[in-house]
Order: sequence, then C-alpha cells, then structure tokens
Amino acid sequence: MCGRSRCTLRADDIPRACNRTGLPVRTINMDSYRPSYNVAPGSSLPVVRRADGSDVDGFLLHSMKWGLIPSFSNKTEKPNFYKMFNARSESISEKASFRSLLPKSRCLVAVEGFYEWKKDGSKKQPYYIHFKDGRPMVFAALYDSWENSEGEMLYTFTILTTSSSSALQWLHDRMPVILGNKESTNAWLNGSSSSKFDMMLKPYEDSDLVWYPVTPAMGKPTVDGPECIKEIQLKTKGKNPISKFFLRKQIKEQESNLEEKSLFDESVKTSPVKGLKEDPIPIKEMKVEQESDLEQKNSCDKSDEGSQPKRLKHEPVTVDDTGTQSFVKKGDDDKAKSSAYMLPNEETVKKQTKQEHEEFVADLKSGPDRHDKLDTILVKKKGNLKNADDTKSFVTSSILNAQICYSI
Repeated sequence: MCGRSRCTLRADDIPRACNRTGLPVRTINMDSYRPSYNVAPGSSLPVVRRADGSDVDGFLLHSMKWGLIPSFSNKTEKPNFYKMFNARSESISEKASFRSLLPKSRCLVAVEGFYEWKKDGSKKQPYYIHFKDGRPMVFAALYDSWENSEGEMLYTFTILTTSSSSALQWLHDRMPVILGNKESTNAWLNGSSSSKFDMMLKPYEDSDLVWYPVTPAMGKPTVDGPECIKEIQLKTKGKNPISKFFLRKQIKEQESNLEEKSLFDESVKTSPVKGLKEDPIPIKEMKVEQESDLEQKNSCDKSDEGSQPKRLKHEPVTVDDTGTQSFVKKGDDDKAKSSAYMLPNEETVKKQTKQEHEEFVADLKSGPDRHDKLDTILVKKKGNLKNADDTKSFVTSSILNAQICYSI
C-alpha cells in the first residue's frame, strides 16, 4: 500500500515528470497545492488527467484531494479520505466504486518518493523509497468528483496498488503501481476502455529503486520538513525483546553473584577464619622468642651461679584464635624442646608457687636439720589441699623443693 509520500515538486515540473512535454497543459485549483515532505490522505496533490470535451490532445494539471470519495456518496456525509486512498489494481474492474472510473477517469500522480512501514511486533519502522537517480516516480491513479450538500464540487483520487516486488517483499506485501516509462504513462492516459491494463499494472521490478529507514516521528502528518527523509541508524534488536530483557537480567544477576564470590574469596585469603591454624610464620616468631629467652636466662644463670638454685620460667608465647593463652615451660637442660599447656588461673598459681618456694628455701637455709624440716613442711602443706588445682600445685612444688633440697 501507499499511505504517505513526498512531493516537493514545482507545478511546472509535474507535466514533464509525466512525459507531457510539447503539449498544452492547463491548470485547475493549483493554489491549493502545498509542497510537502510528508503528504497524507486528505492533502491536495497535482494530478495529470485528460481534458474533458473534444480537445483530446489537451491535458490538465489538476490539484485534487488524496482519498477517493465516490460520486454516489451521500451529500450530507463527512468525507473520509482514509477510506479509499488506495485501490487494489486486481479488482478495479469488479468493484462499483472503481469500475465506472476505469474508462475515462484515469490519471497520473507524480511524487519524489513514498514511505512504507515495516512491522516489528507492536512497533513499526518507516522506510523512504525512491529512485536511485532522484527522478520523480509516476503512479497510476483514478479520480472522481463528488458534490456536497452545499453544492461544492470536490475532486478526489486514489492510487492503484499491486503485489510487492521481489526486492520489497520483506518490507510489505503491497506497493503502488509505478509507471516507469513514457509508453506506460501514455497507455494509461490515452488507452481506450477496451484496452488491457493488466500488463502495466504489475510490480515494478527494476533495480533502480532504493530505500532506507527514517525517523518514526514522520508517522504524524503534522511533522514536515527535510528531517522526514533523513536516514537514521537502526539499533540491533532480537526477534523476541521480552526474552532479551529477561536474559539481560539473568546475566546481570550472574555477574553480581560472581563479583560477590570474588570479594568473599579475597576476604578469606587476607583474613583467615578464626579457629583455623595459622601459617608457620607465628611459630617461627615463637621459636625466635624462645631462643632469645633461653639466651637471657643462661646469661643470668652464669652471673648468679652458686648463689641461687635454678628455677623454671613460665612465659606467654602466643594467643591462639580461640582466645586462650598458651605458656611454654623451659628448663636448663631443655633448650630446643617446649611444651604448651593451658592454666585456668595462671597468675594466681604462679604467685602461690613462687611464694611457697621462697619460704621453703628460707626454711632450709635457717639450720642444719633441713631434711627434717622438709618432711614437716610437706606434711603440713598436704593437709591444706582443698581441690585438684591445689593438688597439682602441691605436687609441682614438692618436686621442685625436693630437687633443691638435695642439691643444697
């Protein structure tokens, strides 16, 4: 079909486009013609038709309304120019609205191009179709006259259509009948009623037709100007935009999940979970600290040799991930070995053991009967035991005191 066209031709260019040169041409109602890039049904366009009467060699350039109003229409009806702005060429000899017009009411319509819409779901994309060299194209048309209730005569026309050419079938299934040479335009205007028009009312198959997409804004008849025929770049779209939308949403969710997982893995690498074993680095630091402490202790023992008995030293080494402190017990003869254990109340036990040890040493030094005093002190302390912690402290203290006693 053809529902929108471009006609910015000057009035004197139209007869030349219709191969009407060297012949007298009269004009009728040409003051109603307004050149436009966006001509819609209801607008006035110049058409070339044969003159009435005996002057068969004369032609008229007549400005008419696009959209046929048959002469038998009710005079009181409001004209609807969109009802018959096209006529199927295959049925013009059968329908009453066109059959009576075929013998003497044929005309030519010259335009520079026309628009067609490509359907894409609920959307339509317009394309501008024209000749590659820019010359005007001529359509086959029929015209009629209708008188309204006020006695005004209105001339209207309809453009004939045919099946689409092989090159334009992707765009639409119909196209206007294009008369591409002088022979076809002469045959359409001057042919007798008995002439066969089937051969000329065919799709235009020549390769000089070109097209390109234009702005959808020109779909409104009020939009006019060179922007209507300006080529635009179409965005690439899938056949199913809804599925594309959900696919993009799913891809975004997957990307978000992967990003969160990556951030989590980085946090695990930089901040290990509590309760897991640390890397060997703290152990190396512990060994260095132990060796330093042993060296300090040996130097102290050498300076104080013979004055005091050797003592065990309890010293915090590290704090594990559960929050429990670990202590290492060191001795003079054990520089490389260490055993870590946990004490429920380390400070209290340490102070108590130290105090008892000092008292014990003082008692032993007070007289020669230190072995008898040792037995008396051990019996006395054994009777004061109240719980398991006291027992543990007592045993440890007794062993140490016994060693000191015999060394003295």
